[in-house]
Amino acid sequence: MKQKSLKVLVVDDEPSILELLKTALSSFGNCTVTAANSAAGALKILEKTEVPFECFLLDIQMPTMNGIELLRRIRSLPQYSETPVIMLTAMSERKYVEEAFLEGATDYVTKPFDFLELRSRINSAHLLMQERLKAQKTMESARFLREELDYNQQFNLEDPLSIEGLDRFLRYVEFDNYIEQLSRGRLFDSWVTAIKLQDAEFYFDLSNCGDFRRAIADIGAAIQKTTKDSDAVFSYRGNGVFLVVTHGKEATIALPLEERLNQVFQTILGNRRASGWLRALIGERVSMRSLSKAGAFSAMNKATKNVDMREAALRKDVEAHPEEDGLVEPASQEKERRRIYERVMLELFGKDCYLAQK
Repeated sequence: MKQKSLKVLVVDDEPSILELLKTALSSFGNCTVTAANSAAGALKILEKTEVPFECFLLDIQMPTMNGIELLRRIRSLPQYSETPVIMLTAMSERKYVEEAFLEGATDYVTKPFDFLELRSRINSAHLLMQERLKAQKTMESARFLREELDYNQQFNLEDPLSIEGLDRFLRYVEFDNYIEQLSRGRLFDSWVTAIKLQDAEFYFDLSNCGDFRRAIADIGAAIQKTTKDSDAVFSYRGNGVFLVVTHGKEATIALPLEERLNQVFQTILGNRRASGWLRALIGERVSMRSLSKAGAFSAMNKATKNVDMREAALRKDVEAHPEEDGLVEPASQEKERRRIYERVMLELFGKDCYLAQK
């Protein structure tokens, strides 16, 4: 990146901020800076430019058209669907942070800002974009050789897959940046809940990558449908686990019960005639009441551990909630797991499976 100059467009209605950013970014030695003092001016520059910009710095509070609406317009242009957009603004309220990320922001930096930190954020965002574009080109070139490459390419269980077409869903890096920015504004009434594909490792080992990716996408669709009333923001974190963040007691209470989530999940599976034995588990909600980034991420880790413990408890034939004292009958549970195993094997291998010959 030191050898290649990064083409940056800065948009802010304050002349002093524009001049400061032009001077500072140019001094980095790897940035070529163009400035616009309004959203309308920025759009005119985009229309005229022949070489696409590689990074955007946008203020939010601007007259006529604000920075979030400009971000929406930029993301609607095919050549800028993956270009890093960093919101550089004095607006630190949660509603602005959330709206910016949901519209496609890569990162969010509040004024006053440190120029060394800003340089680091720009470089990180640019490297992220390069990796995503590299992966996208690989997928496009291979699409001619194989159908549904998005679902059949190889990946590991722990990989944080991206799911397209979901409202209020953030990819892994954007979700981390979203949580980090919220933690700067002090999290006092936010909660995080983990949702997991039960026996994800078992299913990953027995199925192909395409079937596993579809199952994860189906859970994501079920989460989207059942959390609309909560205005939840969610992300897939790998290992079959989603994290769902809600703000306020009422929104958190409005999250779906496990039974309701699985009803929608089963309907989605049934619509594409997929295996009906898959099930989602919901862990206990964890408060993100924190004064620091470390505290917020600690809550996320705790939520993940909670759902893992619930899954482990079910494997031991013990109810996940200790207050509901009772044991699942081992013999019947073992019989049920054996039935599921046989059903999966038959679905995967059909009449070639040894079970079909019994």
